[in-house]
Amino acid sequence: MSNLELSVGLWHYDHARSLFDGTVAIEGADATFESGRIVSDIFENMVRNRKYDVSELGLTFYLRTLEWGKESPFVAIPVFPNRRFRHTAIYVNTNSGITKPEDLAGKTIGEFATYGHDAGIWPKGILSDDYGVTPEQSKWVIGGVDWPMKPFDFIPFIHPDSVDVKLAPDGKGLGPMLEAGEIDALITALVPRAFTDGSPNVARLFPNAEEVEREYFKRTGIYPIMHTVVIRRDLLDTHPGLARRVFDAFCASRDVEMARLEHGLMDHHIDVTSPWFDHLYERNRKLLGDNWWPYGIDANRKNIDTFLRYTYEQGLSKRRLTVDEIFAPELLDT
Repeated sequence: MSNLELSVGLWHYDHARSLFDGTVAIEGADATFESGRIVSDIFENMVRNRKYDVSELGLTFYLRTLEWGKESPFVAIPVFPNRRFRHTAIYVNTNSGITKPEDLAGKTIGEFATYGHDAGIWPKGILSDDYGVTPEQSKWVIGGVDWPMKPFDFIPFIHPDSVDVKLAPDGKGLGPMLEAGEIDALITALVPRAFTDGSPNVARLFPNAEEVEREYFKRTGIYPIMHTVVIRRDLLDTHPGLARRVFDAFCASRDVEMARLEHGLMDHHIDVTSPWFDHLYERNRKLLGDNWWPYGIDANRKNIDTFLRYTYEQGLSKRRLTVDEIFAPELLDT
């Protein structure tokens, strides 16, 4: 019997390197891997065009496809190719009077791409849980970061009626608006150019973001999940066991990278251009544990459930979804 041909859309992560170069294969499949200009191109190609059989997909975008009920085209597996701590994702205009999270109440906040992108759901949830600042206390403007952009239109653009949400004016990007003081703050997965260029008008809400994020992990055990991996539902219906084989391949590729990082301690990670990387690796391992990039349900249940709670509280899902209903049933034992 010939192998199943699979097309896979995935960003070029270090933990996926072994999948791209063929060191790790999906059992019983001949897989072709493709990336994109930016990671959201992969999402759009999957949701709008069904371009791939298997694809990385923003977790919030996947959840919105589940709102289509029986028409939902994808099933997720508990693989999480992108994680990021997101206190770092909140920027403020230094003349806005915002010096602490509570000052965001009553302010106008920009958000990249849509209301409720992955890097927006986590900060909003954390601001609500830890500082008592909820989305309805602010006004929101949606757009591109350093260039004008309409909201993503390959997923529904939704927000609760209780939250004031508008689109950025034609011809304007949120980063320049933040620098000019036309908005007070910005939550975004992309770093605004005004910040990287050193504008005195733009700063992070948390200037000691790494310290705050490390404390957050110590307190919660959560290293926030941004993206998951989905498989076409019709393909799973006709190929029993495929979800497990894809899951196993992603785990194997991740393990190759984690072993490479561990082995790198022997020569102070001489293959990495960043100085002191070996010290950073040791600090991270001490805080996060030996496997800080876990796949599967058990190791990520609190993480996923928190995201599902935030999604519901922020008015982006009609009901409070549970962890066990959003992944392939055959992988609930992982």
